Order: sequence, then C-alpha cells, then structure tokens
Amino acid sequence: MKTTIEPFRIKVTEPLQQISHRERIARLKEARYNVFLLDAEDCPIDLLTDSGTGAMSTQQWAAMMLGDESYAGSRSWKRFQHTVQEITDMKHIFPTHQGRAAEDILATVRLRPGDIIPNNSHFDTTRANVEFVGAIALDLLCAEGLDSNLDTPFKGNMDVERLEECIQTYGRERIPFCMITVTNNTGGGQPVSLANIRTVREITARHGIPLIIDACRFAENAYLIQQREEGYKAKSLMEIAQEMFSLADGATMSMKKDGLVNIGGFFVCNDDNLAEDFRNLLILREGFPTYGGLAGRDLEAAAVGLREALEEDYQEYRHATVRYLSTRLDDRNIPYVRPVGGHAVFIDAKQFLPHIPPLHYPGIGLVNALYIEGGVRSVELGSVMFGSFDEEGNERPAPLELVRLAIPRRVYTQSHFDYLIEVLDEVWKKREEIGGYRITYQPKLLRHFTCHFEQRSMN
Repeated sequence: MKTTIEPFRIKVTEPLQQISHRERIARLKEARYNVFLLDAEDCPIDLLTDSGTGAMSTQQWAAMMLGDESYAGSRSWKRFQHTVQEITDMKHIFPTHQGRAAEDILATVRLRPGDIIPNNSHFDTTRANVEFVGAIALDLLCAEGLDSNLDTPFKGNMDVERLEECIQTYGRERIPFCMITVTNNTGGGQPVSLANIRTVREITARHGIPLIIDACRFAENAYLIQQREEGYKAKSLMEIAQEMFSLADGATMSMKKDGLVNIGGFFVCNDDNLAEDFRNLLILREGFPTYGGLAGRDLEAAAVGLREALEEDYQEYRHATVRYLSTRLDDRNIPYVRPVGGHAVFIDAKQFLPHIPPLHYPGIGLVNALYIEGGVRSVELGSVMFGSFDEEGNERPAPLELVRLAIPRRVYTQSHFDYLIEVLDEVWKKREEIGGYRITYQPKLLRHFTCHFEQRSMN
C-alpha cells in the first residue's frame, strides 16, 4: 500500500483547547514574546520539543506496574541495565534523571577551564554544561551541513579534516574527549553516517582521545543509516545501533527522545576510572547508581521504550510523518532544511524572512507569528539559542537561523498536521508583515529558555 498508517490505535485521548486570535496575542505579550513562558494549555499544537512529550505504549504502561521501588539493586534496574547493555555493549551503566544531568556530571569530573571539546554540533544543554566549567565547546560540522538547500544524505557529519586541525592546534592534552551527536539536532536533525563515526573514531584513537556519543536520537540515526548508507539496507536497526556504539568509549543520552519516555537519561562507558568518578558524583547529585534519580517504574518504561524505538514499523511511520509535512512545504515553496530528518522539520527563517537581519532574530519573529496565527508553539534554533559574543562583548549571529517544528512521538494525527500546514501557509502569505525583536532581559546561560523580548519597529 502507498499509505503508511500509524502502527498503533488510540486508546486514551487528551482534550485540546483553542483560544482566540486576540487571546493568543495577549498571552504572548504576557509571556514577553518568549513561547517557552506560555502555558501549555494555550498551545493546542505544541511542537516546542520532542523531548519527553511523546505518548507511551500499552506495553510501557503495563511495565510501569512492575516497578520495583527498592533503593538499591531493584528488579527494574536489572531490566533497564540488561536493555542498555544489549544496545550499547558498554561495561558501566548509570541512569540519570535526564540527559543534561549525565552531561553535567561528565563535564564536572573530566573538564577544566580551557579544555576543548570538539563535536559535530553541540546542542544547547551540552554546550552550556561544557562552558559552565570554563571549557570551550567547538562545533566542527561538515560544510554541507551549513547549506540548508543542499540535499545530501549525511549533513550531520563531522568535518574530519577540521578535527585533525583541532587536535594539532590545541594538542591532545587539552582535549579530554571528543563528542559526536546523533542525529545532529543543531544542524537541522541531520544524520551522521557510520563511515563518518568510524573515521572520527580512528582519528581520536590514534591520538588517545576518548569518543563520547550524544545518543539522544540514536534509533532515528540508525534508521537513516539503514535507508541512506550503502551496505546497511539488510541490517536491523538494533545491529546498526550496536555498531554505532561499538565505535565509542561512552555515551550520554536523554531517554526523553528515543527512549520514548517522559523522563530519564543515562551515561555509559567502558573506562573503569571514569566510571568510578562518575559514580561518586552521581550518588551525590542524582541518587544511588541503580536508580540515578529515577523511580523503578521509570526504569521499566525506558527498558521497553528503548526497544520500541528500534522497531522498523515505528521508525517508518515516524519518518513518513515528517516527510508528509515536508512535501506540503515543497508545494508552497516554503524553505526548510533538506533533506528532512526523522524528528522535526526545520524551517529556514533566514530565507523565510530575508528582510529581518540575523541579530533582529528572524527565528523569533517566525515562532511568534506561528503562535499568533494558529496556536502552534515551535522553537528558534538560531542566533538566540546559538549566537555568541566576542571578547569585546559584541554579539555574533549563529551560522543558521532555523525554526524547529519538533514532532512529539505518537501524539498527533494527520488532521493536526493538515491544520499545521494551513497555519504555515497563512504565515507564509503574510511574511513581509513580520518584524524583528530585541532582547530586553537575558540570563548568562541558556538564555533562550527565559529571556524577554520586545518587538522592533518595522520602519
């Protein structure tokens, strides 16, 4: 059949409320034009993030009833440990309450001021945890990843020549570990090929630098490898995932993405000394190492979800959903990052709103226009989230100005997407009326979460 149907049927529904156009304008103004500060009940189509916003399966809900809430060595921990070890084949498994907690502890126990952490692209919390301890988060995305119009299969790859230059420039002693993020969320949800991961591994191993995978969307990356990389069509997603992890020394993960759960993360590694240091701080900050800040029922749900994310019918449905949205954008010539990945469509705000300069934040202009038009909450991945400042304090724009429409897992139906397309269509028609913004308040780190904006004059 040509139509890809959802590999599930709906058993429980959650009501959505629609507020009027006038009310949305008022709510956005009250939120200081930052959609993070809106109430969720005022966002009927909420595409702010796919992190922890998905729907769990009947198998996951059933598993939660088996939750063993023993403080140490619970049955739930054993099931979780077995699942993660089967996928990653790592020696040491540490649950955390979410992925950024794993990043925080890893940064604290291994980084010092002035250290360099190369990555294809750091996402927001990864970068913040690196920079909080005084280290430098260095993005080494391949050149193809900076061209949103270019349709090539692995635009999330690391630039391996720049990685070699980085090591030569800074020296191995300043690089405690290298990271690679799968899929590359910052660059438009683009996958990383196994060939690229293997080359990065060869380079880092030659210099004695550990390689850490940011594995939030490992199953999505495995699916795109299966579909796009030569030699992997006949391999299962589990086999591809296992090969990915076999090339690394450790991994952090937010299970709120490809763990298909609402909370949870982990850190895994093979190094005994790193594991000891991580374990000591984990106990101090998160909890005993066999629960790591999670309830037993959370561990049970994650053990099921990690396997469900590697089911091919689930991945096919999820990617078909994103492709459905992208083809409707093609029909309207709305610019987005090509090719689409598996968890979101990334609108190119720079091309959508060419009249707004980068430091007037075109992504914020588009995000707010989508909310006002139809109650759609999305997120800017541009100069607000990823901009920087030079030594004189002058703001520098990000290389890309994107708006991410992140699709929660197993939540919305086709009619929701058709409504979203109608909203995008209306905003596209009115794009010349959209203006820029300025920041009136911002914290030192992760400013996009809580900063305040005001509208700039269109004159």
